[in-house]
Amino acid sequence: MKLNKLFILSLTALGLTLSGCEKPFDELEQDPNRPTSAPASLVFNGVLNDMYSVAGGGAWNDSQRYNQFYASNYNYYATNDYAWTSTGLSYTTLKNVVKMEQEAKKAGLPDVNAYSALGKFFRAFFFENMTKRLGDIPLTDALQGLDNQTPKYNTQKEVYVQVLTWLDASNADLTALIAKSDNNLTGDIYLGNSLAKWQKVVNTFKLRVLISLSKKEADTDLNVKARFADVLSNPTKYPVMASMDDNLQYVYNSTFNKYARNPDNFGQNATRENMAATYLGTLTSLKDPRTFVVAEPAGAQIKAGAKPTDFAAFVGASSGEDLALMSSEANQGVYSFQNRKHYYSTYTAEPYIIVGYPELQFTIAEGINRGWSTGSAEDYYKKGIQASWSLYGLTEGANTVYFSADGGYKVFNTYTVNVSFADYYAQPTVKYAGSTAEGQKQILTQKYLAFAQNSGMEAFYNQRRTGTPTFLLGPGTGNSQRIPVRWQYPSTERSYNTTNNTAAIASQFGGSDDINAAMWLLK
Repeated sequence: MKLNKLFILSLTALGLTLSGCEKPFDELEQDPNRPTSAPASLVFNGVLNDMYSVAGGGAWNDSQRYNQFYASNYNYYATNDYAWTSTGLSYTTLKNVVKMEQEAKKAGLPDVNAYSALGKFFRAFFFENMTKRLGDIPLTDALQGLDNQTPKYNTQKEVYVQVLTWLDASNADLTALIAKSDNNLTGDIYLGNSLAKWQKVVNTFKLRVLISLSKKEADTDLNVKARFADVLSNPTKYPVMASMDDNLQYVYNSTFNKYARNPDNFGQNATRENMAATYLGTLTSLKDPRTFVVAEPAGAQIKAGAKPTDFAAFVGASSGEDLALMSSEANQGVYSFQNRKHYYSTYTAEPYIIVGYPELQFTIAEGINRGWSTGSAEDYYKKGIQASWSLYGLTEGANTVYFSADGGYKVFNTYTVNVSFADYYAQPTVKYAGSTAEGQKQILTQKYLAFAQNSGMEAFYNQRRTGTPTFLLGPGTGNSQRIPVRWQYPSTERSYNTTNNTAAIASQFGGSDDINAAMWLLK
């Protein structure tokens, strides 16, 4: 579904009609401008928007710098420092999920309905996002409002067990609803109110969760390997995404929902950022045609005689480089900028994938590589690369690409590059090396490339779990030249849930809320 308009009406703006001249005191003290209810579809719409925010909130933002896809070279606006502090929580959104389910019931829907089925998925999505950022979090005692303002923490393992339970329950409910053609869903900005597409999202997300638990594959309570194999061997019971058309994605337009880089803000940041070597250097080392879509050749390379379509003409900066040095070198044309024609001459660019088909292909390939299931890891690996290429409009044969000719985006040169997947795949660095450590590294490298400007911090989470690709370090990344592995708990937990928060930090990290301390998931 293309998102033509995203306009969420604030619940506080909804008024309730009151009648009568005289009212009891308890009615008079109520705010007539504050609603006591709202349609489930309206609350649902707000939850969907929160998914976009939690999943990174779009391309070219802090998440994508921490993923080392691009780097800031102008410290007035941003740095490449990993000096993280606390992260936000999603309990307000989860309360809205509860409200959505309540409003669906108030409207007369049965206990199992489209909103309740997706409510289970939303719980899994938001709780999983919080736990992988922090570690232990309140779950069982959470969302009780005034009945429990100091909820105890569940262990991270308990959270993951519950997340998988919710995903299975959501899938089962959706199966039943689809079989009965029972769908009261409205307000869906992503998938056109299609329960069949949502079911594919649920099971695709389940595979994301399972592969994220690779370090816990021997845990009998989680039963990761068997669950993974069960999804792949039962496609009727657990349908997953079959193509790019099934992506859960945010589609931009030229009115309310403009791509982060567009003609309105060209000049504000076009040269204040350059491509990062972790990403661009990987593309060029593999002679990957995505290079020509996402970046421009470095000016210094062109002056030195390189052709604009030479892979050697594209140069990224190490995210660890001293920022003053990076700024100086960027101004001298040492580094490649983002492709200003591609990103600044349109309001739409690529959709922002939240959960997508390319990631799924690499996840399945990795699972097979690990021995979790049977099948051809190579086939899934190939499909993942080709799907990512399609996101950028790359096709077999001649492709037209554009590079800035004068430092702007309105005057540019046109070039033709020939794209052949067979030739690309024939390279020893790309051709799948089989069920080996090298084969797994190839899968993870291509998965990283497919995450560019998408999926929030998933590129980081996969790197944190596997070490692929190698993130570049130096004075520019701060944190004593370490990549942190978590965020600190928010101050609200320290202030208002002190006892339980202190106990959780003590049990996990020896009493120090340290961004460099490994959580259970990573041990």
